[in-house]
Amino acid sequence: MSLEQFKTRVLPVKDKLYRFALRFLKNEDDARDVVQEVLIKVWNKRADMDQLENMEAWCMRITRNVSLDRLKSRHSKYTDPIKEGFDISSGESETPYRTAEMSDMMKNIGSFIEALPEKQRQIIQLRDVEGYSYKEISDILDIDMNQVKVNLFRARKAVKESLLNINAYGLG
Repeated sequence: MSLEQFKTRVLPVKDKLYRFALRFLKNEDDARDVVQEVLIKVWNKRADMDQLENMEAWCMRITRNVSLDRLKSRHSKYTDPIKEGFDISSGESETPYRTAEMSDMMKNIGSFIEALPEKQRQIIQLRDVEGYSYKEISDILDIDMNQVKVNLFRARKAVKESLLNINAYGLG
């Protein structure tokens, strides 16, 4: 892989790698360090790049592994509340009430996702926030595609039920 190929195939995904690392590490500096380490690892393995079917999924897997290694070295595991990764505007000018209502709902969704088991959190982040396919998530997390689908279904169901409970009981 040439420098030009690296710039066109790898560098465009660095923001996704950063967000993914940040979900694991909850620290912006650590996430930037992980992305830098991943980019160096990818560059050092550039001779093998032409054999890869999905460069982005491979980079995400490396990011996951480096992030987990960093967490293990810290002796603590936890994940970050969902970032402002959703565009909740409809394109029309929103009233202040509607904007506040949507902001509250997004905070609630973030806390519901935060309460999910780790695998479900990772999968819902990759699918619904980052937009990866089931196959790509399967490759990134190194799990069976059926496990991806089952965990995503359970995660979405849990978040939906929590939202319905808040709306039904006026909590939040």
